[in-house]
Amino acid sequence: MARIVRPRAYGGSDVLTVQEVDVPTPAAGEVVIRVRAAGVNPLDWKLYSGAFHDVDEDEKNAAGLAESLPSLGMDCAGVVTAVGPGVENAAIGDEVIVYPVTAAYADYVTAAASALIPKPDGLSWEQAGGLMLAGLTALHSIHAAGVQAGDTVLIHGGAGGVGLMAVQLATNIGASVVATAAERNHDLLRELGATPVVYGNGLADRVRAAAPHGVTAAIDAAGSDEALDVSLELVADPARIASITGSDRRLGTGIKLLGYGPGQDAGTEYRSSVRSHLAELAGAGHVRVTVAKSFPLADAAQAHEFGQSGRGTGKIILLP
Repeated sequence: MARIVRPRAYGGSDVLTVQEVDVPTPAAGEVVIRVRAAGVNPLDWKLYSGAFHDVDEDEKNAAGLAESLPSLGMDCAGVVTAVGPGVENAAIGDEVIVYPVTAAYADYVTAAASALIPKPDGLSWEQAGGLMLAGLTALHSIHAAGVQAGDTVLIHGGAGGVGLMAVQLATNIGASVVATAAERNHDLLRELGATPVVYGNGLADRVRAAAPHGVTAAIDAAGSDEALDVSLELVADPARIASITGSDRRLGTGIKLLGYGPGQDAGTEYRSSVRSHLAELAGAGHVRVTVAKSFPLADAAQAHEFGQSGRGTGKIILLP
């Protein structure tokens, strides 16, 4: 038998339960992976809380909403334990990163063989398990906002899982970065090459002081009204603002909305095309995954409570 974490209903973290299930068997074109680390993402608790209910029909599978209650865990890393008929790119014992995937909050997960990326030797299991969703979201945001060498980009939520990745990826391509974060995270952001500023009243003026030649693009990984308003105030072209979360106030502003909801860009093809590139960057040390805290699989509810508290810096990881 194996364990899987599922919500028994919509609600708060108390609805998460650990259930026993049979170890899966792969069908044609599939593999089974023994999960060594699974990433925890804000999307997970949004799915079962009911706060993330507007999803395009075509994206329900990708968002883990194909069943009556959501599947949790959208990126992970582990070891291949079984290979289905017709699979030629994987063998038992391979150490892999898995994305896209659903239901990765488990001892074992089944995925399409096309979802596998070799795990770089230089990454720990925790780093590998938390790399893909945050990293690809950051890459997609940079791509959508058209960030290039010479740009000055404002990144809201710079110390979150996506924000930290976006800071590194933007500086890697030669952009200057101003990132909002609590003051306790400013040293880390400076280490990663960004100019940190605190959020709150007067943010626009602080950004102007940090970027006297102006801001050419923005990435909103915070989702606050402040982030939206300051981005629109400082960036001349709203099409160069990419937002991964926020209220309906974003609609009609001309900014790029990324996600699974109506009018949003899920970026499925783009994200698939850059998975190996992201893994190579991380394996070579050009991008690092900052792990805020790891929890045992059975403590998924506590992991979600920690994530919602905002106390951590970086990624939260479940360890089966």
